[in-house]
Amino acid sequence: MPDYILLMHDDAVHEEQAWEPYLDALRQGGCFQGGSAMGGGICVRKSGPPAPMTAHLSGFIRVNADNLDHARSLLLGNPLFEAGGTVEIRELPRTD
Repeated sequence: MPDYILLMHDDAVHEEQAWEPYLDALRQGGCFQGGSAMGGGICVRKSGPPAPMTAHLSGFIRVNADNLDHARSLLLGNPLFEAGGTVEIRELPRTD
């Protein structure tokens, strides 16, 4: 089963207390693989100026899902998504 990362954009106001029930539902469904809020940081490059940091990303959740449509269906109840915010879904290809 492929893994996907759900990248939360910081573009909607949502209820913080709504995260725990949502994450619990993902855990109970066997899809939750981890996640975290994201703080500040820097971009680095060995030589030359680095690209600017992607400041609008506020967190991520890693899930396993059958396909992209299944991963999208896992957004039901996501506090940011339900508040009208943007969630970017990316497949994490296996390299093993």
